[in-house]
Amino acid sequence: MPLILLLAFIGIPIAEIAGFIVVGREIGLWPTLGLVVATAMIGTFLLRQQGVATLRRAEAAIARGEPPAGPLFDAACLLVGGALLLTPGFLTDALGLSLMIPALRAWIGRGLWAMLRGRVQMQTWPSGRPPQGPTHPGSTTIDGDYREAGADQPDVDDRDMPPVDRSQWRPSRGDRDQ
Repeated sequence: MPLILLLAFIGIPIAEIAGFIVVGREIGLWPTLGLVVATAMIGTFLLRQQGVATLRRAEAAIARGEPPAGPLFDAACLLVGGALLLTPGFLTDALGLSLMIPALRAWIGRGLWAMLRGRVQMQTWPSGRPPQGPTHPGSTTIDGDYREAGADQPDVDDRDMPPVDRSQWRPSRGDRDQ
């Protein structure tokens, strides 16, 4: 992973500089700079337009009691795409513009979901809250009591408490006296 990051941090700027040189030779300096500024402006417009629509879809999903996973993924793609569009360069502009296409985002999301589905264990409950009691076979439920000790109540030694039967967490009385 560090090697991939190193190659990205070195390779992308080199590719962008090469792109500037090639495009600049073909159409000239000022049209090249105009293209860079135009893509940033178009990206800002698309990001604003699609960002508002994504926010509305997320709010609607929450209002229906559904998790807003799709709109949140779209928002993350729009954020990355917007950052790429604001970065000067034709390669990053192409990647950023591609993330502004809803069909492409949906395709990427399906692929990511298929990849994660086999690797991540998720559990959802219709009510939004986990059921009461043990949720996994063989899980241990720890039952306990508590009492509040304040300035007006002295702390009571545990030895004065009645024993809890069959507890794997509480030492036997013989262990505590040692």
